[in-house]
Amino acid sequence: MTDNRSFAMSPFGKKVLIIQVAALSHEASRGLAIGLDFQAGKTVFPAVTCTVQASFRTAALPAEHGMIANGRFDRTLRRVSLWEQSSALVAGDSLWRGFRSAGGTVAQLFCQQSLGGDADILLSPAPIHKSHGGMIEDCYCRPDGVYRKLCSRIGRPFRLHHYWGPLASAKVGDWIAAATAEILADPMLTPGVCVTYLPSLDYDFQRYGPHHARSKRAIETLQGQLRALLAAAQKNGYETVIFGDYAIVDCTGAAVLPNRILHEHGLMKTRNVKGRLYADFHASRAFALVDHEVAHIHVADPSDIARVREILLAADGVERVLDAAAQAELGMRHANSGELVAVARSGRWFAYPWWTDLRNAPDYAGHVDIHNKPGFDPCELFFSWCPPGVCRDTSRIRGTHGRVGKGREIAIASTIPALAGSGGIVELACGVRRYLESA
Repeated sequence: MTDNRSFAMSPFGKKVLIIQVAALSHEASRGLAIGLDFQAGKTVFPAVTCTVQASFRTAALPAEHGMIANGRFDRTLRRVSLWEQSSALVAGDSLWRGFRSAGGTVAQLFCQQSLGGDADILLSPAPIHKSHGGMIEDCYCRPDGVYRKLCSRIGRPFRLHHYWGPLASAKVGDWIAAATAEILADPMLTPGVCVTYLPSLDYDFQRYGPHHARSKRAIETLQGQLRALLAAAQKNGYETVIFGDYAIVDCTGAAVLPNRILHEHGLMKTRNVKGRLYADFHASRAFALVDHEVAHIHVADPSDIARVREILLAADGVERVLDAAAQAELGMRHANSGELVAVARSGRWFAYPWWTDLRNAPDYAGHVDIHNKPGFDPCELFFSWCPPGVCRDTSRIRGTHGRVGKGREIAIASTIPALAGSGGIVELACGVRRYLESA
């Protein structure tokens, strides 16, 4: 938690703006003209939002911080949860701990696991879901009143449906960039370190693939946002660090359905409730928590692990199934990880459905419901008109991510020369920490 320190504090006179850009691969960065040279860097595995954010924040691999995906399975409650916001889910010290100990202030804007953490300024979407349906849009903020002040200055509130769902758009970054610039310029705030997140490329890159004309337009929109932030940073005396979190690649084949496969083998269990099949995690011997090109396979009985691995390795579109030792080699073995981790072949991805007849789908399948589905569902980026709701056709998704290696390099740039050539996410975070703590 924060203390009662004054804002607008920075030891050694250092101020740094850090911008995480979703899906900013080194290839995508070639379309940006912002006055900085981007270098290729390595991301962490799995290359998904929450894992990368946690690795940057702690300068550590997933095996240490425990954020092994965008969600997790609680083995005690037998419950899956995704996109949780508690900072306590990430183990380890923040890279700015020493900076704050010396009197510096920190802002985290639109970082997923940030609530309740050690940042002095917070801004994150936090809608209220009403008990009888509907939603009150709002953002969690610290200090109190910051969100309302930003809405007044920007001239409009933050719109959650532009952040995720069928109406999600690169334009959402306009609001985030404007809010970030306002915080940098506010003499009552002016954090020493400001970490902000721009999701501008994420939507159309997944909908249409990274080389589609709409994705090119998203890059142009991002370019304007980055130019505005660089100008605000320069005007207010900030150095800047920009990095991508993962590379989205074209989907070249059908989605892989590991839960359907496990269901057909009698390993994943369901409850039939008025004709709809709901996942039964209490009775399931194995199921998949899917996340783009990676799926954590949770196996209740260790004696089933070898069989489950054999079944998944035989499935079309699965390249590897990592046991505990293989996960450890990749720096992502943790108590939160699945007993097995499946990796899709390049160009394929994992979808969560287990049913074969759409009439048996759970009610949430046709809605934007990021918390109840046992995995990330990019189909929520499209409308469906028949039946009405969100799309359930996995073939419409044309971009995916999660794997690492050749062709999956991220982009890194900085106005601080020593950081511009950082080798990867963890190395960049270590470099930022050294910079902040140096006299």
